[in-house]
Amino acid sequence: MACTAGWSVGAVPKPDSATATLLQRIQSTRDNQGRPFAILNKQLATLHVFAADGQERATSPVLLGLAHGDRSVPGIGTRKIADILPQERTTPAGRFVTEPGLNTQDEDIVWIDYDAAVSMHRLRATHQSERRPQRLASPTPDDNRITYGCVNVPAHFYDNYIKPVFGRVEGIVYILPESGPGKINTEIGL
Repeated sequence: MACTAGWSVGAVPKPDSATATLLQRIQSTRDNQGRPFAILNKQLATLHVFAADGQERATSPVLLGLAHGDRSVPGIGTRKIADILPQERTTPAGRFVTEPGLNTQDEDIVWIDYDAAVSMHRLRATHQSERRPQRLASPTPDDNRITYGCVNVPAHFYDNYIKPVFGRVEGIVYILPESGPGKINTEIGL
């Protein structure tokens, strides 16, 4: 299993209880439909990547939307980034069929929710004042909220675990709701 920024060898966390519970549901119902999948725990800012058979392949800390919340603002995907208010910058919860794609700079990304313009992509340190690399490398999830809603992962993690799988075929990303594990049924449908 892979380890990434912020974690040392041998310290890669096992899935937490909410992630483990969802993993069991996915496996028992075969909800991933034979596709590779990932589970994102927003509360822990952690992404677990699984092969189609449910074997965990890699885990990484991630950066998430600045605002807490489990829903995207209606119509947000059609707005300019400059017009998105801080409180609207959420990473939505739910079950998403991913799609390989390109952003406006022709960089490969993985669409999580195309209509809401939410994707998973390599960390880009565009504004030094945001300290994104430092946030990603910190030992806690407390400072991992900075994006407009996209899921940012370390470049080497993206290149080694996301692009080879989700960058080539459809997969599924399950994003656990922040409102608590009791909301898994309503937000994800399992």
